[in-house]
Amino acid sequence: MSTPVIGVLALQGDVREHLVALAEADALARPVRRAEELAEVDALVIPGGESTTMSKLALLFGVMDPLRERVAAGMPVYGTCAGMIMLADKILDGRDDQETVGGIDMTVRRNAFGRQNESFESGIAFKGMDDAPVHGVFIRAPWVEAVGAGVEVLAELPAADGPESRIVAVRQGNLLATSFHPELTGDHRVHGYFVRMVEEHLAAAAR
Repeated sequence: MSTPVIGVLALQGDVREHLVALAEADALARPVRRAEELAEVDALVIPGGESTTMSKLALLFGVMDPLRERVAAGMPVYGTCAGMIMLADKILDGRDDQETVGGIDMTVRRNAFGRQNESFESGIAFKGMDDAPVHGVFIRAPWVEAVGAGVEVLAELPAADGPESRIVAVRQGNLLATSFHPELTGDHRVHGYFVRMVEEHLAAAAR
C-alpha cells in the first residue's frame, strides 16, 4: 500500500505541529488552503485555532463547500480543538452566523474548559491505547455535551467540579475529533491512530 497523503487545513492555527506529527506517524503531510489542494489529498486534519475565524476563512478561500462534499463522500478527517468544533453538527456558545463542516452527530460546547489562562495538560485514557495515557494539552478547549447513536466515545476527562466526566474524543465512521492538542506534545499515537484509519479507508476503497 502506498503512503497516505494527508493534508492539514492551513488557514489558521497550529499547522506546522500537525505536519510534523503526521510525518512522525509515517504519512505524507502537506498544507491545504484551496479546493484544488484539497482534491489532491487522501485525508485532512483540521487544526486548533479559533473556530469562528477558521470558519470565515474556509468560506473566503472557497474550501468550505468542497470540504463538506469530501466529508459526505467518506474522506477521513481529524479535528483537534477548533477542528472538533468544525466537525460538529451542533455548537453551543458559538456565534449566530458560525458555520461548520459538520459530519459528526454531536453537540459541542465552545471554550467549555475556560479561557486561555485556564489552559492545562492531562493524561487521558484513550480507547484502544492501553500502554499508557495519551498526553493532551487543553487550550480554550471545547467538550462534547451529547452524541448521537452512531458516535463512538474514545476518551473522557473527569470533571473538576463534580462526578460527571466530559467527553473529549470521539469517532464517527471516518471522522475523528479531540478536544485536546496531541500535536503539541511528543506523543503521536493519536495521529498514528488517524493514519491507520486513512489506510483502512484506502484499502477498502481499492477492493
